[in-house]
Amino acid sequence: MSDQMIPSPEGATRLYAVIGDPVTQVLAPRLMNRLFANESIDAVMVPVQASAERLSTVVEGLKSMGNCDGILVTIPHKFAVAHLVERRSGMVELTGAANALRRDPDGGWSADNFDGRGFVTGLLKAGQDLRSRPIILFGAGGAGVAIAAALLERGARELHVVDPVPGKAVALAARLSGRWPGAVNTPALPPLKNAAVVINATPLGLRAEDPLPFEPSALSPGTRVADIIMKPAETTLLREAASFGLPVQPGIHMLAEQIGLYREFFCLGEEAPIHAFSPVL
Repeated sequence: MSDQMIPSPEGATRLYAVIGDPVTQVLAPRLMNRLFANESIDAVMVPVQASAERLSTVVEGLKSMGNCDGILVTIPHKFAVAHLVERRSGMVELTGAANALRRDPDGGWSADNFDGRGFVTGLLKAGQDLRSRPIILFGAGGAGVAIAAALLERGARELHVVDPVPGKAVALAARLSGRWPGAVNTPALPPLKNAAVVINATPLGLRAEDPLPFEPSALSPGTRVADIIMKPAETTLLREAASFGLPVQPGIHMLAEQIGLYREFFCLGEEAPIHAFSPVL
């Protein structure tokens, strides 16, 4: 299916935005605009570049626009936006991070986080067992904490989290320990050899010159390597993992599995047929 948009935005067209820094890598506008066109929803989604220094100004500006009904959020703003709305879902309260903001009928705004559920749904659809062996997560940012929570929700028993920023992995473990005491480990050297899944939830891979977050050569046969990077579709990490014969999961699945959740969250009507938001690149 080719990319589509509504024929031409008009005065009644509703606006959605996705904000980030950088924002050139986002694929949500492509999938959401295809959904709007296929389902005859008079709406468009546009990317918005917003630095950390200007984030609150940008978000408040979008919220003040009478025809803006929703905002998606990408790196590095998922923690910061959680404090810019009046209502937060249980997942946002648990993780401290949000990736979707919605205008409510009373004019207030609500936040939720679907990153983790979308990502883990992709793993489960690939037939991945989350319970048998350790899962290793590189990255304790807004996407990482949501993925960690979703993995534990779906029965993961041993999760190891690594982050290059001192204290971030420990903070993630502390945040989730109230609900899953002792389930999150923060080792200096994670058990790569024993892992069932190793996940890159860092920004490493957005640029061709980025170093690898870990070495796929250290993994055992059958270990799945998953990335949250969506552009490029095949990161250096995934390419190297595949060269060793390891199963891989690209980042597009995390987004594709969220589109139905976005539709429900944004109150866009009946469930869209699956072809309307299949991950065509």
